[in-house]
Amino acid sequence: MKGAVLNQIPGQLEIEEISIDNPTGDEILIQTANAGLCHSDLHFMEGHWQTRLPAVMGHEAAGIVEAVGENVQYVKPGDRVITCLSIFCGSCNFCLGGRMSLCQNFSATARPKGAAPRVTNKDGDSLAQFARLGAFAEQMLVHQNAVVSIREEMPLDKAALIGCGVTTGMGAVFRTARIEPGSTVCVIGAGGVGLSAVQAARIAGAGRLIVVDITADKLAKATEVGATDVVNGAETDAVEAVKELSGGGVDYAFEAIGLKKTVEQAWGMLAVGGTATVIGMMPFGETVEIPGYEIFMQEKTLQGSMMGSNQFRTDMPRFVDMYLDGRLMLDEMVSQHLPLEKINDGYAAMQRGELARTVVDFG
Repeated sequence: MKGAVLNQIPGQLEIEEISIDNPTGDEILIQTANAGLCHSDLHFMEGHWQTRLPAVMGHEAAGIVEAVGENVQYVKPGDRVITCLSIFCGSCNFCLGGRMSLCQNFSATARPKGAAPRVTNKDGDSLAQFARLGAFAEQMLVHQNAVVSIREEMPLDKAALIGCGVTTGMGAVFRTARIEPGSTVCVIGAGGVGLSAVQAARIAGAGRLIVVDITADKLAKATEVGATDVVNGAETDAVEAVKELSGGGVDYAFEAIGLKKTVEQAWGMLAVGGTATVIGMMPFGETVEIPGYEIFMQEKTLQGSMMGSNQFRTDMPRFVDMYLDGRLMLDEMVSQHLPLEKINDGYAAMQRGELARTVVDFG
């Protein structure tokens, strides 16, 4: 089968012939239907983060179960599933406390040491699966705790987006920040994650819903999915503009880019008592500077959101329901479809800031 492999950092993806093992134990073999291009992979391709190489990249996907290991009872061949990088062990303190997105017990869902690798290259050498998924391949072999079963009527190209970007953005609003109806909200960044946060804020009943970006097309898309106001950060001081629109500052700010500047902007546009939530994946080693007195004198909060603080086995089916009943707009978020062979074209467009979400079609 074919897969998109990262062989060096920084570097582009290379389409290679790879092999995948049969599922054993708790493993599931999935025929990949669609995979979304997420900025997280690009961080590694550009060298801002490191991962084990060579690696089959990709982590936002949906597909159909082909075969299962002898211990799998959750799904069966033919089931439609979404994968998620928040692979949970089910027994650690985080999992038992309902915070599965913070599970660190990676060995519990990996093959034991000395076992055959799940994926190999044409020479028979082991390939890492990025985010323990490796979604940019025609098949995936993953632990059963990496998938959620979904309704048959859900289109898989739209379901793929729920695997990361949608869950990350919506979860940050619903689970991490838990905004109140009528609250004022600003989302910085109108890519796939930011647009998902915008939609969650709309669904949750936000009053004023402001979006900041530097691309006119993305701001137009933000208005389409629910923003009441937009600010072009390339043309004006975003913090001052948001403060003016919100009457002094917002109750909740969501940073969906991953830059020092925009995180500090999110903090700067808060009202007294407001909360800034960082969703974007900041470069490793980056620091943020905020006025210390505002933390205690104004009771402002700065917090992170890892994959939307998700409980994906319950969250993702709800997002599917929201799409199918018309509340969640996913068709509008897909900018283009590409075959696997043109995946680097999709990432080049992402680097230029042109698109909301690109979807890779398999088969």
